[in-house]
Amino acid sequence: MFLLDNASRRYDWGSSSDIPRFLGQEPDGGPMAEIWMGTHPLAPSTVVAHEPASLVEVAGELPFLLKILAADRPLSLQVHPNEAMARAGFAAEDAAGVPVDAPERTYRDPHHKPEMAYALTTFDTLVGFRPTAEILRVLHGIATPLAQSLAEELYAAPGFKGIVRLVERLLTDDVAAEEIAAVVDACRELVDAGFDVKRAYATVVEIAEFYPDDVGVIISLTLNRLTLQPGEAAFLGTGIIHAHLRGMCLEVMASSDNVLRAGLTSKPLNPEGLVKCLDKGMSRLARVTPEPFGFSTDVFNPDVEEFALAVSQCSKAEPGGTLLPPAGQRIVVCTGGEVELINAAGDHLKLGRGDSAYAGPEDGALHVVGTGEVAQAYTPIPGSASGELVDILVTGGVRPLT
Repeated sequence: MFLLDNASRRYDWGSSSDIPRFLGQEPDGGPMAEIWMGTHPLAPSTVVAHEPASLVEVAGELPFLLKILAADRPLSLQVHPNEAMARAGFAAEDAAGVPVDAPERTYRDPHHKPEMAYALTTFDTLVGFRPTAEILRVLHGIATPLAQSLAEELYAAPGFKGIVRLVERLLTDDVAAEEIAAVVDACRELVDAGFDVKRAYATVVEIAEFYPDDVGVIISLTLNRLTLQPGEAAFLGTGIIHAHLRGMCLEVMASSDNVLRAGLTSKPLNPEGLVKCLDKGMSRLARVTPEPFGFSTDVFNPDVEEFALAVSQCSKAEPGGTLLPPAGQRIVVCTGGEVELINAAGDHLKLGRGDSAYAGPEDGALHVVGTGEVAQAYTPIPGSASGELVDILVTGGVRPLT
């Protein structure tokens, strides 16, 4: 087992206080958006030992990447590519001589990027398209020429393909700032009057505070709003449009940094690529219901090859320690309290909030003692139980979708 020293990423949407507080550090006033734990070549973790070394030298290339993410403002409107698109896009940009770390580069590796968010605080995000009928209800409530023309267009061509065409039109047409402002003003008036449709109008007002002239404000009307409470998780597959809004979470994903953006950001945009990546239908499958492991652990397994996340509440209720799910290569991060990680050989490693460690197959079964919470990112054993993906819009209970 090895303690890790991890790279931070500073983006303008990051929180100035959440991650420093999580790590037990003094804020420096600048935004800190992400901490990366893994072997991705853009920001590999370092093993803290007598002779510090890259985690890649110890573990090889891990198939998953674990992040701490903290947002004070909306992230970009984005989609992650599937495996075929990632391979083709990476090869094309390599052939064109675009440096892998260049700001204008879209495909920074040849891998797809499914991901899962586990909320550490109340976490708000937009994920997947609303049903056609719901989008029409949203648009018909907004008495502006732009909203009404979008409603007419969608009514004439409903369904997933019609929504994608609507998004493509918004991204390729020159939508005037005045038209966007009129929609924002109308949404603000509706919210002030106590009327909203599934938080669509409130979302527009919130996003416009940061991006008043961005067409992504209008696109947000077509997207489901999802709020995760601490301890809940959502899966964001490839081809699903999404935009995180605010909050702090753990993100576990395939080890990739491929993002196609179309708004709500100062980073380079690729609206054409984003539209091509939209290969999923009316996605409302987002919440992941956990499977219990032992007495103290919830396993969030969205049934992808690269990753799962096990979250364990450790206490004196298990004096012998909490057994973590079996796995080969693991990254464990302490998300609260103070604990000790114990491997099969009896080696101990102390972890406080924000500390992380790597354990390999040679460490065998891991136990955790102490009082706190730990999250283990790992590659699940083939055939292990996976959690159900649940319709985020069902009320009065949950209903699994297939």
